[in-house]
Amino acid sequence: MSALFNFHSFLTVVLSVICTCTYLKMQFPTILQQKTGFRGFFWKAARIGERLSPWVAVGCLTMGVSIIVF
Repeated sequence: MSALFNFHSFLTVVLSVICTCTYLKMQFPTILQQKTGFRGFFWKAARIGERLSPWVAVGCLTMGVSIIVF
């Protein structure tokens, strides 16, 4: 089943994209400098990860536990 039709998978993909973009921006800041276009989406995801890092961390922890349990 596609991640678009399963809400649990969709949340897992969104959290993974946010965490990955934030990590890449911290390691290689010049990769995500463009704020428009296709790469702008990843810049926005990294920005969400930077500003809401405690909430993203709680979300990743919750998703990890739910994947292990269910």
